[in-house]
Amino acid sequence: MLILLPPSETKRAGGRARPLDVAALALPTLAPQREAVIDALTALSADEDAAARVLKLSERQRGDIADNAALRSAQTLPAVDRYTGVLFDALDAGTLPVAARRWLGGHVLVHSAPFGPVGALDAIPTYRLAAGASLPGLAPLRRHWASAVTAALAEAAPRFVLDLRSEAYAALGPVPDGIRTAYLRVVTAGEDGRVRALNHFNKHAKGALVRRLAHERPRISSAEAFVAWAGEAGLAVRRGAPGELDLEV
Repeated sequence: MLILLPPSETKRAGGRARPLDVAALALPTLAPQREAVIDALTALSADEDAAARVLKLSERQRGDIADNAALRSAQTLPAVDRYTGVLFDALDAGTLPVAARRWLGGHVLVHSAPFGPVGALDAIPTYRLAAGASLPGLAPLRRHWASAVTAALAEAAPRFVLDLRSEAYAALGPVPDGIRTAYLRVVTAGEDGRVRALNHFNKHAKGALVRRLAHERPRISSAEAFVAWAGEAGLAVRRGAPGELDLEV
């Protein structure tokens, strides 16, 4: 099983004095796309006013431009430790035992805007770039990434993909046809019986789910197998719309 996670806008600062190594990231065939985004983002950062305008940054966020300018030289952290926010706080990868973290490294990709999908333990710097951005000299990120990421996932050929990304990031790299996949939605049933998608708690539930998977490390190769595991784990997962699963909380 391969799990695809969205990134987070908030990130932990600092890290190890080991700069970004594009060649060492997961899905290495994406290196040309990664280099192009890094080059465009660092070039944009040379003009603070232009960068703030293109990236739609507030005055308070202008400090993030310096992070973008230093993408190739900044300190790095494993992706699951770099990101903070509701999902990654619930995952709390820093407190997982070694075997669970190793499982994350082999089964989880975090889909970033500048680097594409990276391994959970891939070392990345902090940055500021959203999925919907358009960088000067580069096609909009959806066009820049989508076909290349789909091809890279096809080459990796996972037996089953559990897609936990937001729709914006899923659009940056659709799972290819021919690979068994399920898009997971977090829902709740109201007093009227209607099922509604959640927003804030959606992220918490996804982080807690991945933490549970990392602890138990089940062998899952299909949506049916995931639903069966979830039932045994006391989680309410059922078929939703075509190609989707609903996790009810």
